[in-house]
Amino acid sequence: MRVARRTVLASTLATLAAPAVLRLARADPPPIVLKLHHSFSAVSAVHDKFLSPWARKVEADSGGRIRIDIFPSMQLGGAPAALFDQARDGDAEIVWASPRQTPGRFPKIETFELPFLPSRRALVSSKALQDFAALYLKDEFADIHPLCFSGADRGVIHSYDPVRTIEDLKDLKLHVQTRLAGEAIRALGAEPVPMPSEELPMAISQRVVDGCLDPWHLVPPFRLNDLLKNHTEFSDWSLSSATYVLAMNQPAYERLPRDLKIVLDNNSGQLAAGMAGTMWDIQAGAVAENAAQTGDVIVTLLPEAVAHWRKTTDPVIADWLKDMKEQKVDGGKLIASARALLTKYASLPEPQPQGSPPPERAAGQPQPAPQDNVDLTASPNVNAPASPAPIAKPASPAPAPVAKPASPAAATPSPAPIAKPIMPTAPAPHAATQAPPLVPPKPPAVAAPAAPVTTPATASAAPAAKPALAPLTPSPPTPAPAFSTPVPAVVPKPKALNIPL
Repeated sequence: MRVARRTVLASTLATLAAPAVLRLARADPPPIVLKLHHSFSAVSAVHDKFLSPWARKVEADSGGRIRIDIFPSMQLGGAPAALFDQARDGDAEIVWASPRQTPGRFPKIETFELPFLPSRRALVSSKALQDFAALYLKDEFADIHPLCFSGADRGVIHSYDPVRTIEDLKDLKLHVQTRLAGEAIRALGAEPVPMPSEELPMAISQRVVDGCLDPWHLVPPFRLNDLLKNHTEFSDWSLSSATYVLAMNQPAYERLPRDLKIVLDNNSGQLAAGMAGTMWDIQAGAVAENAAQTGDVIVTLLPEAVAHWRKTTDPVIADWLKDMKEQKVDGGKLIASARALLTKYASLPEPQPQGSPPPERAAGQPQPAPQDNVDLTASPNVNAPASPAPIAKPASPAPAPVAKPASPAAATPSPAPIAKPIMPTAPAPHAATQAPPLVPPKPPAVAAPAAPVTTPATASAAPAAKPALAPLTPSPPTPAPAFSTPVPAVVPKPKALNIPL
């Protein structure tokens, strides 16, 4: 009886333990660990705003079966120029590297580093470069598995003294990042000084260089704007740019199960290139805005002025075409394709930083909030619509009587904002008595001089033909007080200048 009881008990315990044993046998295998190596610091936007979010997304999409460990600041050893070899040899499964670190090794990708070929917007350049790589760069990167390509943010001339013309560059010593940027600077009359970026702060403080041609993202880590208070940008196209590649070891990619390859593929290509380009643009915008707020002068050259710079740097492109011809590569075809792809993505909207206020005001106003540049070729009243906000507060003593005469003149588009800016145009004690005679007695005669007055405050109420009369009426007889109030709105923002020819 005891034996039978023991047998039953043992069989019962075995039955209960069987599912646990099966679960242990079927336990998920440990995740596949991939090392991601790069040269940027752990607090950089590249690490914090692109590589880390990208790695976490891959891990989440794989259900935890892929784990990506990131090693910033070359923690796995070696120099930035060795990153591509580390990815090829398997010392790191994934690297974020720049072909400019190995001149001559990837000649065709230099198409996007030619002077005034890449867009001033990294998102546009990154997406165009991604398509360009699928067409022309497979042979150059055959030793590795590229996950995405990216063009960094635009090159800006940071200098001690303002640079508005090519003549201002004569005999200046400027730090450059790429080989082609150095040739472009030499063609413009300055002396290029290539050096590691880590040595740049000391070189600037000791006046070894007079400035640098570097992207905005290098300004915060090296505190470049502590000494260099003048910054020259270029509209539409960038004088220089650097390219980057997120590359993976080919055998490591091939060892992945098919479903995990799909996860990695879904997070590669245009998706990853768009993440990188967005990161560059948001970082550049934030740094430029901070520089303007601290009193730095940002000069943005208009297309008419940039045309002269582009013509001066044309020999650099001609020499590059000769080099490509010697390598039996049709450089002209590469340039034409790159420009076509850049045009394809040129209409992409500007990326907005997370947590930024909705651009509702910018949609109804011609001036966006982050714009710090002042276009000297336009009328001074262009930026004046920003003044109604402070003027609307003094209008509070008598809002009711002003709203009535404003309604026939302002029609229906926006009566409330139009009536308030008109209120402070006359002195406070006579506002109620002088406002009605100005509008009813001579509507046709006041229409012509009213064009410069309504341009800043009531742009929607003025007919389309009246803005052309703004430069012709510098001194209106009666509405002079109303014209004088919006003008100071332009004065507080002289931080950046758009310079024409």
